[in-house]
Amino acid sequence: MLFVVYCLDNPDMAERRQTHFAAHKARLMASPLTAKIAGPLIDPDGSVSGSLFVFETDDIENVRRLIHDDPFNTEGIWKSVDIRLFLNRADEH
Repeated sequence: MLFVVYCLDNPDMAERRQTHFAAHKARLMASPLTAKIAGPLIDPDGSVSGSLFVFETDDIENVRRLIHDDPFNTEGIWKSVDIRLFLNRADEH
């Protein structure tokens, strides 16, 4: 199953994001979950406003644990996190 994780940042988090980026990336790289897509959300002015992930796993709890303990979450960078099951219709041709 695929799960989309949509995270929006609190205001003015650019410096804090940079400070915690290495720990954030290390956590993602060490995870047993497979990230199909991972990266920042970019506003029209070029600033980063959040994060988007698509993970493949059989259990949403795996995603919840990973995101709950992510440095961007524990350090207050993300103001909101939404995790949803995603059905990929692109493969249904």
